[in-house]
Amino acid sequence: MQQADITLAIIKLAAGGITAFLAIMLWSKTRDVSWMSLVAGFITTYAGMVYELMIDLHIITAAGPVIWGLPLSTLLFTVVPFVFFILAFILMLVRR
Repeated sequence: MQQADITLAIIKLAAGGITAFLAIMLWSKTRDVSWMSLVAGFITTYAGMVYELMIDLHIITAAGPVIWGLPLSTLLFTVVPFVFFILAFILMLVRR
């Protein structure tokens, strides 16, 4: 990785870590399903960032089942956060 890539990765991890920490703090304060889905989306987004960084640094490999030419784990870390966000927004719209 180049110096700029490393700097960007550190910034993403720091900002994502703060976001995930605050999301967990919010999770402990609320029991509303829509907010919990939003929190789960942020936490899985951060987990996906860590996963991609580990792949980029060759700490782990994205082996396993392949769907549409993509490793299943990479596909899940890309899709699942958006599923949580969609669910949260739908629940917030239905509630009102």
